[in-house]
Amino acid sequence: MSQKYPGGLIRKTPPTTVGPVDGEGGSAPGIWTLTQALELNKQGLWPKPTLLWELYSWGLNSAGQLGQNNTVNLSSPVQVGALTTWSRVAGGRTHTLAIKTDGALWSWGSGTSGGLGLNDTVSRSSPVQVGALVTWSKVAGGDNFSLAVKTDGALWSWGNNNYGQLGQNDTSNRSSPVQVGALTTWYQIAAGYLFSVAIKTDGTMWSWGTNYNGWLGHNDTVLRSSPVQVGGLTTWSQVAAESQSCVAIKTDGTLWSWGNNAFGQLGQNDTVNRSSPVQVGALTTWLRASAGHFSCFAIKTDGTLWSWGQGTNGVLGLGNTANRSSPVQIGALTTWYQVAAGSSNALAVKTDGTMWSWGNNGAGMLGQNNGIDRSSPVQIGALTGWLRLPTTLCTNSVFALKTP
Repeated sequence: MSQKYPGGLIRKTPPTTVGPVDGEGGSAPGIWTLTQALELNKQGLWPKPTLLWELYSWGLNSAGQLGQNNTVNLSSPVQVGALTTWSRVAGGRTHTLAIKTDGALWSWGSGTSGGLGLNDTVSRSSPVQVGALVTWSKVAGGDNFSLAVKTDGALWSWGNNNYGQLGQNDTSNRSSPVQVGALTTWYQIAAGYLFSVAIKTDGTMWSWGTNYNGWLGHNDTVLRSSPVQVGGLTTWSQVAAESQSCVAIKTDGTLWSWGNNAFGQLGQNDTVNRSSPVQVGALTTWLRASAGHFSCFAIKTDGTLWSWGQGTNGVLGLGNTANRSSPVQIGALTTWYQVAAGSSNALAVKTDGTMWSWGNNGAGMLGQNNGIDRSSPVQIGALTGWLRLPTTLCTNSVFALKTP
C-alpha cells in the first residue's frame, strides 16, 4: 500500500535516491518509507508546499531594524510592508536579514561595519535587496555581521570581522557577501556575539571567531579566523548560538552545550565554563533548541518546553526571576512547536498557531501593547498562523512569520 506525500511516494521499500531537499517548496525524489518521511518531517527537512508568509516585527527600533521605515519602537506586532512572499528571517544585534520565497535576500537596520551586505555602512529602516541573486537559502545574524547559505550549499559572510568571525582567514570587515572557502556542503548556520558556528551536510560541526571561555568548543580559548571542525563527530543535527555559548542537538536526540556558564546557561547543574561540548543530562528526546543572551530554551519530542540559565526579568518563563542551572519545564503543556530566545525575552508558538511571549518588555518586545515584564508565557493577541520564528531574536527586537 502506498500514499501520496509532498516530494515523493511512500512505500515500505528503501529510498532510491539521496535527499530530501531542505526548505519549503523543495523536492525529495525517490521512494521513502512512511517512517523515514515522518522522521525527516519532524526534523523540518521534508519538503512542504510553498506557503504564503507575512512578516511582522515589534520591539526596539533604534536603528530601523523593525523595517517599518522609521525608528519608532512598537509594542505589538505590525506587518512589514504588505508582501506575503517572505520565507525566512533572522535577527542580528541591531540588524535584520530575510529571504523571500523567490530566493532573494533582503536586509535592514544598522549598517555598522557593513553588516547589511549593501556595500556600504549606511543604516536602512526598510528592507533593501542584497545584490540581485535569488539563490539564498538560510541566514543568521550576529553583532554587526551576517552569515548566509545559498541553495548550492555555499557559505557566505559579511560585516564586522574584528575577531575573524567571517571565516575569511583575516580580520578585515566586508560590506558585501564573500564566500567562505569553496565548499558547498554547509547545512545550518548560527551566529553568536562575535563568533560563528555551522553544521555541514555530513553532520560535522565547525566554528570560528573569538573564543573567550571556550565559545568555539575546541577545548581551548584560541581565536580562529577560518572554520575549524569541533571534534570528530558526524552526528550533529542543529546548533544555536547565544552571545557567549552554544547549545546543539545530535541526530540521536541528545542535547549538548559549551562556552560561558556564569548563570548556569549550559544546563550542567553548575556555573563552570566548558570549552568543548558536554551533554546536558542523559535524555534523547530533544527536538529544537534556542539560545538567548544568558539563557537557553528547548522543546522535546513530546511538545514540552524547557528553560535554564539567567532568570532576570522572568526570561525563563517559570513565574519568577531565579536562575536555573539545569533544564526546568515551563508549565505542563505538551503543545509547544517552536521557540526563539532574545536578549532577555523569549517567544514561542504552539501547534495551534498561537504565539506567546515572556521576559523583559522594556521596549515592548513582548508584543502585549505595553511595557510590563512577564515571568510566564502570555499569548500575543488572538491570531493564529504563527508557525515560523527565527532561531534567535535581535537584541530587544522581535520578528515572526505568519500565514495570511
